[in-house]
Order: sequence, then C-alpha cells, then structure tokens
Amino acid sequence: MARLDRMSPRLQEHFLTMPCPAFDATPWVTGPPLAERRVALISTAGLHRRDDRPFSPGSLEYRRIPAHTPPDDLVMSHVSTNFDRTGFQQDWNVVFPLDRLRELAAAGVVGSLARDHYSFMGAIGDTHALEPHARELARTMQADGVDTALLVPV
Repeated sequence: MARLDRMSPRLQEHFLTMPCPAFDATPWVTGPPLAERRVALISTAGLHRRDDRPFSPGSLEYRRIPAHTPPDDLVMSHVSTNFDRTGFQQDWNVVFPLDRLRELAAAGVVGSLARDHYSFMGAIGDTHALEPHARELARTMQADGVDTALLVPV
C-alpha cells in the first residue's frame, strides 16, 4: 500500500487537500431483505480476464467478469504510480471479494450472485464522463435481475 510519508511533498499536499464527499447514512432506495437480493460486484481495480483487452490509462469502459472466472484468469491493468498490487497478488478478494460473496450466498446471507460481475479502471479524472457507461451497466445488471451492487473502490 502506498504510504503518505513516502510520497513527494507535492503528492502529500494533493492527497491531504483532496475534497472528500460526505454521504447521508440514509439509504437512497429500499429493497428486499438481503437474503433475497441478487448481488453483483463492481470494482475499480482495472481487472479483466486474460483474453480481454487491457485497460488503457483514463479508460472509461468496464469489463465483464463472469461469476465462474477463476482467480488465475484475472489480470489487473490498473495504472498508477501510487498503486501497490501486492494485496491483489496475494488474495484477489482484496479488490474483488467474489469468494467472500460466494460464502455469503452459500450461507443464505445474500440471495444469489449475479451471472456477471464488473470492473472499471480507477484513478480517472472526470468521473462525470463515466455516467453513460454506468447507465449502460445498470441496464445490463437489471436484465440479470441484480438488485444490489457491492462497489469495491480501489
């Protein structure tokens, strides 16, 4: 993991003064009990299958990751000088907790898993430019019956 005390003074200042949004604790929407929900993962780790096109810097697209994808078939093409891939290399659940989600589904904590899960590239500048892609993904997940998305920011 990147450590603030090991960064250049310019980067330290950038991260220390970066605006951080505050969110109300009230859910935006209501839904069925968790044990009845169909859940999809959405990561910003720049993950893709080995046979997919890698992400390029600033990419706004997302990649589909089928639920049956084995960990060894995932590649991280997230690009940032401040990004440490060690955690992902040791346990993919750090950035894509599909094993943990499978365990929750098996225990009946969540209803079911989506057929597919998704990854975007993190560290992009204009997040507003993601909106068309996010809307497309929302329609795709809705067609799969997904009513809950677990966002995994990296």
